[in-house]
Amino acid sequence: MARSALITGITGQDGSYLAELLLDEGYEVHGMVRRASTEKFDRIEHLR
Repeated sequence: MARSALITGITGQDGSYLAELLLDEGYEVHGMVRRASTEKFDRIEHLR
């Protein structure tokens, strides 16, 4: 069974780095963003 993680602030610098690290480790990653961040997906676009 795959482990899963929920990252709040996934579009920020630390959140995006953590998401990439966890995906490399085999985690299923879910993220939450603020409404103000909906257009700032450049840090995680390659992870979609």
